[in-house]
Amino acid sequence: MSHSDTFLSGLTVTRRDLLGAFAVAAMASAIPFGAYAQAAAPASGTAQAIADHFSGVTTMQGEFVQFGPRGEQTGGKFFIQRPGKLRFNYDDPSPMRVIADGKNVAIGNTKLKTWDLYPLSKTPLSLLLAQHIDLSAGMVKGVKEESDLTTIALGNNTVFGNSTITMMFDPKTYDLRQWTITDNQGKDTSVMIFNVKTGVQFDDRVFRVPYETIPGTPQSRD
Repeated sequence: MSHSDTFLSGLTVTRRDLLGAFAVAAMASAIPFGAYAQAAAPASGTAQAIADHFSGVTTMQGEFVQFGPRGEQTGGKFFIQRPGKLRFNYDDPSPMRVIADGKNVAIGNTKLKTWDLYPLSKTPLSLLLAQHIDLSAGMVKGVKEESDLTTIALGNNTVFGNSTITMMFDPKTYDLRQWTITDNQGKDTSVMIFNVKTGVQFDDRVFRVPYETIPGTPQSRD
């Protein structure tokens, strides 16, 4: 049985935390996915400009509050380095850690001292952390432009099914406000981010996955 099979069949709490690490904003779930159904047409110049701006933000860090599909709430700190790197540290009493190192995503439980590993390309994080977000690609589910919000929904087939990640931007500053993950059962996990800083420098250890502690990896057998 693969790591993803084990994860999907038994570790539902971990699965929820991974989805939460991809999500943003309590109000995000109020925007129905059906609102994007018409958006198979090419995105506007404004939406692509926003995507280009976000793609140009190579590093960011801040704090988050996560809201699960049943209203459960947790918080913590996040760190992002494009392309492909992310870390979510959940505040106590949650023992969860999420680390993406550019190749894989590791989900850890510091209390149980367990980790599960997934290819980054097979998770919704691959869309958020891509080097460049191209809105002409087939993964675009829709774009919605309003006076106070531009919403871009992207989707792909992942180990979590046909997941959708919805990113919401300020149309004036182009800053990311929030992102939300909708799983293949239509359940949303949302996170609000704040105290965000960009252009920061990270030590390589921030995004280090402890392969030596993950059974089945070559490093664990060294």
